[in-house]
Amino acid sequence: MKPLARGVLPDGRWHAAEIVFWLTPVVVFFLLPDYLILGSQILIAGLFALSLDLILGYAGIVSLGHAAFFGLGAYTAGVLGAHGWGEPVSGLCAAAGVAAVAGWLCSFLVVRGGDLTRLMVTLGIGLLLFEAANKAAFLTGGVDGLSGVAMRPLLGRFEFDLSGKTAYVYSLVVLFAMFVLMRRIVASPFGLSLRGVREGAKRMPALGADVPRRLRTVFTMSAAIAGVAGALLAQTTQFVGMDVLGFPRSAELLVMLVLGGTGRLYGALVGAALFMIAQDVLAGIDPVYWQFWIGLLLVVMVLTARGGVMGAVAALTTLAARRRAAAVAHDGADV
Repeated sequence: MKPLARGVLPDGRWHAAEIVFWLTPVVVFFLLPDYLILGSQILIAGLFALSLDLILGYAGIVSLGHAAFFGLGAYTAGVLGAHGWGEPVSGLCAAAGVAAVAGWLCSFLVVRGGDLTRLMVTLGIGLLLFEAANKAAFLTGGVDGLSGVAMRPLLGRFEFDLSGKTAYVYSLVVLFAMFVLMRRIVASPFGLSLRGVREGAKRMPALGADVPRRLRTVFTMSAAIAGVAGALLAQTTQFVGMDVLGFPRSAELLVMLVLGGTGRLYGALVGAALFMIAQDVLAGIDPVYWQFWIGLLLVVMVLTARGGVMGAVAALTTLAARRRAAAVAHDGADV
């Protein structure tokens, strides 16, 4: 896909590389049927990473507790499925609503301070919800997890089978729909105002922008999208463990964004795929010390690729364009 530089405004058009990008998971469905379960996990992780990129990459809101909203969405869909309401789409909407309300309430605390304050507040919110889920074992299953989540056939026709075909297609469709929505948001005047807040929050009020209100709005939207990702995980695995609310999940989310690059949307998807595939391969090679290699990969990416994979792609594209321009200028001078 055509990378978007920091100073370039989005034009809203779909480029050929983007179409190829979205055709790739369709090809995977047919060519790699044995990896559809892993594929659905990658798609869900990508949606979760997109939700954080919306606030971190575009609004500059740092968070160490975004798993709180992911977990709320997962438990909402899981509890509904465990108590007889296993219709997937309505469960997805309910999860988004619960996470959005929680995000809106938390946003009043999050937007008040600076980066360090936001880190501590979001971390605290995540820890509070984790312990609340642990205490409410009658509802969440506690440390044993919430089992017995029974999902009805998707649209009344497609069963969630062990091969993961329905889960993969379902996750891909939801991810694409959420991506299109977020793409429109970041290209809208509201999205452009978020970039202004990220670059200079103190200057935006002079343009008539209500900065706290915009930050609360985008935080609420981000929480809702994270809730959708959590609900997808609960529905496709038909189990919810307490790890959905844990700090490690929030930390892994930041790693995905660092690997892929923030503020580009596609960076979240690329980073999630890179992290999940590396985790699966390295855990198969070295089940005990695989995290060492993930850490090494992270360090190498930070030192060698500014802005993650997408930042490196943007830099290489810019370099190639400059060389072509220089070559054309040189040929013109010779003539």
